[in-house]
Formats: sequence, structure tokens, C-alpha cells
Amino acid sequence: MPDPADHPSLVFVLCVALLWLSAWIGNSVLRGRRTLDEDSRADFGVLLTATLTLLGLIIGFSFSMAINRYDQRKVCEEAEANAMGTEYSRAGLLPAADAAKVRSLLKAYLDQRVSFYVTRDSQRLQDINARTDRLQKQLWDAVEAPAVTQPTPVVALAVAGMNDVLNTQGYTQAAWWNRIPTAAWALMTLMAMVCNAMVGYGARKAATRGGVLLVLPLILSTSFFLIADIDSPRGGIIHVVPQNLLSLSGTL
Repeated sequence: MPDPADHPSLVFVLCVALLWLSAWIGNSVLRGRRTLDEDSRADFGVLLTATLTLLGLIIGFSFSMAINRYDQRKVCEEAEANAMGTEYSRAGLLPAADAAKVRSLLKAYLDQRVSFYVTRDSQRLQDINARTDRLQKQLWDAVEAPAVTQPTPVVALAVAGMNDVLNTQGYTQAAWWNRIPTAAWALMTLMAMVCNAMVGYGARKAATRGGVLLVLPLILSTSFFLIADIDSPRGGIIHVVPQNLLSLSGTL
């Protein structure tokens, strides 16, 4: 099942609809059952302020979580580029034939890693992952054979470098899977709906004209859109650009 958080535009549209509906229910339905008198309005205002403050803190923490995950993906991309560049140099420690094979495979592997970062198509991503797995096996076999026949410290450096190349890909995949939990999204949305219902319930009749009740849903939906965009590795408009891998590809 597709994750709605992978489509920030859909998150924005759904949030606007849900939050505006919550404000309308608070203003039209709840107010119709019981209106606020002047004595209770002050207490309600304190409660509304506290609830909106808590919602703001939760949105701020969620935004921080999304930023941290985005930075983690950037760090992993840099680590992949460094590991492949180092191993390309260390491949010269292997016998000539093995070194040429390893370097040729590394170039093909680098192309697949760049494609992993830039593709947005799920079917193409499956093909990239399958080719990446095959290339990883071929790369390991390429350094394993000379390491078995010539178990020297110099050859061990090339083997260790290849181990780093394979490990960094795993760290990258783990970072791309590390997303804001669905439960956190659900609780944040629920609290936003409650806040909008309270705003609609406490709004005076004059304040409900001219689309005033739509202001808070738009602001909150924009915040949710930005969080979803940063948190989604492939959806939206904010992505990790593989600058280090592209730079390495131009130098090999």
C-alpha cells in the first residue's frame, strides 16, 4: 500500500479538507448545541491557547525529525562516495587483471548508485536494486579470489575497502527507510483537527465571515506539506542530490 506521506501534495490537500471540516463542525455543530457565555469564554481561551501551543511544539519536533533524517541521507551519500573513491585507488594493490576487473565493476556500481538517488519510478527502482545486488556479489568475488590466493596485508587493504563500499550501501538503505512513524502522523493530524474544532467553536459570529476559519487549516496544512516533503526521500520537490557520487563519476 502506498504511503500517503510519499505524496506531500496529497498530504496538503487532505489536511486542508480535514482541518477545515473540523473547524466547520466546531463552529456549526458544536456551537449549535452549546454556546459560550462571557464567563466561560476566558477559560476556554486559556485552554485553546495551551492546546495550540502544544500542537506547535509537536509540529516543531516533527519538523526537526524530518530535517535530521534528511541530513542523515546526505551524510550516507557522502560516505558512499568516499568509500568507492578509496576502493578505486586501493584496487591498484591487487594483481593487474583483478585490479582492472574491480575498477570496471566499481564504475558500473557507481552508475547504479547514482540512479538509486535520482530515480522516482518504483519499477525502475526495483531493477536498480536487483542490479546493485548482482554487482555487489561480483565486486566481493573480485577481491575474494586474490585475497585467498595471496593473503597479504596489502591485499587485505583492498578487501577492507570493498567491505566499506558494501556497508555504506546498507547504511544508506537504512537511512531511506528511517521515516517519521505513521502513528506520529496520525496523532499530529488528530490534534490539529481538535484544535481547529476548538477554534471554530470559540470563534465569534463576525469572525466566521470571509473565510477566516480557513486560515489556520491552510497554515497547518502547509507545515504538514513541508514536513512530508523533507521526510520523503523520493516524493515532493526536496531531494538529496548525489553531488559527491556525480563528482566521483566524473573523475574515475
